[in-house]
Amino acid sequence: MADDSFKAFVLDQLSALSELRARAMFGGHGLYSGDRFFGILDEGRVFFKVDDITRAAYESRGMPPFTYEMKGRVMTMSYYEVPPDVLEDRNEAFVWANQAIQVAANKAVRAARKTTGRTKTKKRH
Repeated sequence: MADDSFKAFVLDQLSALSELRARAMFGGHGLYSGDRFFGILDEGRVFFKVDDITRAAYESRGMPPFTYEMKGRVMTMSYYEVPPDVLEDRNEAFVWANQAIQVAANKAVRAARKTTGRTKTKKRH
């Protein structure tokens, strides 16, 4: 099973990450560090979560975003393929993964603020 050996390789390369695990989802695997969903394993490729700042490093190396088809439309997510040379270098993979984990953490904070309705109101005296 090539997918299982690839998953094992990726988990080994990223083993220095805190609370690393892969969870089966939609024919691939989600990568988590603790409760932060930061990566996707799909068809022998790894994708890390990006934001407007980190995306540039992937695009400058010609790496594509993760896409899938839904109801006849191609959907794009904020995950980009990790360059093979980065994945091969354990230290570099760790750095890129940590950036993705930080992006996931920042997104979680923004989402939490939206759902709790954290808007400041002035107190009247």
